[in-house]
Amino acid sequence: MFLKWSEEQRLFEVLARDEITQLIQNYMRAQDRLDPVLHRSVFFDDAWLSYGIYEGGPDGFVEFAQNALRSHKANHHMIGQCQIEIDGLEAYGEVYYQAHHRIVEDGEEFDLFISGRYVDRYECRFGVWKIAYRSELVDWARKEPSTGDFFATSDMIPGARKPDDPLYHRDKMRRPKGK
Repeated sequence: MFLKWSEEQRLFEVLARDEITQLIQNYMRAQDRLDPVLHRSVFFDDAWLSYGIYEGGPDGFVEFAQNALRSHKANHHMIGQCQIEIDGLEAYGEVYYQAHHRIVEDGEEFDLFISGRYVDRYECRFGVWKIAYRSELVDWARKEPSTGDFFATSDMIPGARKPDDPLYHRDKMRRPKGK
């Protein structure tokens, strides 16, 4: 069966969006779990990152971001709508996010909420999509005293960072025998 050019193009675009979406999700996972190898994997070596507080290449950015996030007690990034426009072997994206950071200042815990957008350019080189340019735009932020004492009396399982997070223990993701 032969596909018409427009059907082939549509299939290419669907697969490209899926691969780019995986990059976006891996970026967020790498930040929350403090996984620098995964974090670096989403960028081409010659990518440019423009964050205002950081301007430069991916190696420096990953080191900068991982060090900044490491001082937090917890991080949680949520992805909102993603608009990805495919233009051949190049694509442009606008990715909405909300980030929650549990930070400590002068011994006091605060919840820092930041919402904004990533404005990206992606490229497909040798069949692999990665981020070639990323800028972060902050639309709003709020800092307030933490309400983190919830976990002191809760039996809920808190998230952790790599390698301690349950995500990295697939052997435990099976129903225990006899239950």
